[in-house]
Amino acid sequence: MLNNKLFDHTLLKADATKADVQKIIDEAKKYDFASVCVNSYYTKFVADQLKGTDVKTTTVVGFPLGQMNAKAMAFETECAVADGADEIDMVINVGALKEGSYDVVLDTIKAVRSACEGKTLKVIIECCLLTEDEIVKACELSEEGKADFVKTSTGFSTGGAKASDVALMKKTVGDRLQVKASGGIHTAEEAQSMVDAGATRLGTSATLQIIGA
Repeated sequence: MLNNKLFDHTLLKADATKADVQKIIDEAKKYDFASVCVNSYYTKFVADQLKGTDVKTTTVVGFPLGQMNAKAMAFETECAVADGADEIDMVINVGALKEGSYDVVLDTIKAVRSACEGKTLKVIIECCLLTEDEIVKACELSEEGKADFVKTSTGFSTGGAKASDVALMKKTVGDRLQVKASGGIHTAEEAQSMVDAGATRLGTSATLQIIGA
């Protein structure tokens, strides 16, 4: 049985309207999900609507490509926190990781971590673009940068979450960090496979379908 607190109820589409966001806020409240995950434009709107509940506000930064200036990503994070974000999901610079510029990846994670002190930080490593060795390295850098979670995917690249990637991430970080699976999770069976592999949070826009609501 999947617990509703596993889910970050997510809407990150470019054409999302306030009415669309209101709908997922209302659904998150009704079903008591872990959080509502949105782009930063809607952070304050979501945070205001969720006051008095235990549903968190999650904001993505550096989304979806990750190839942003570290200072700019940190500033985006500061703005999100000021607007009421409880959790930050940041995207790493995948190109920097792949070319071995690990200092760039780590410095960006550290900059975002500093900008969201006391908040939950999830690092999206975009597994579909990485080899197994690169997935391990991204997890190690995330741990070194003091992240709380490593996250599989943006859902906007060439692939989404895979249970095998979740298992590798979990093996790498152990109980020191948590693992969030996100991208392409549409059924309860798929969701359960991610949990069985070690995920403690799931990001999905198909949340109601998954829980059978």
